[in-house]
Amino acid sequence: MKNLSVLFAFLGGAAVGAALGVLFAPEKGVDTRNRINKLLREKGIKLSHQDMSDLVDQITEELKPGTAE
Repeated sequence: MKNLSVLFAFLGGAAVGAALGVLFAPEKGVDTRNRINKLLREKGIKLSHQDMSDLVDQITEELKPGTAE
């Protein structure tokens, strides 16, 4: 009986953890880029879709492990 209780506690914890993970997961990349682009426009910096994509690629490349100066 105790083993069954432990199993249910484990499964309940896993379900709660999965639900919280979905709720607090980061936004999609496209949504994040749109938010960044909106913030930049509010500051007077206008980027085309291609410029934004290039900027994200450049930042991603610089943040990769082993490429830091």
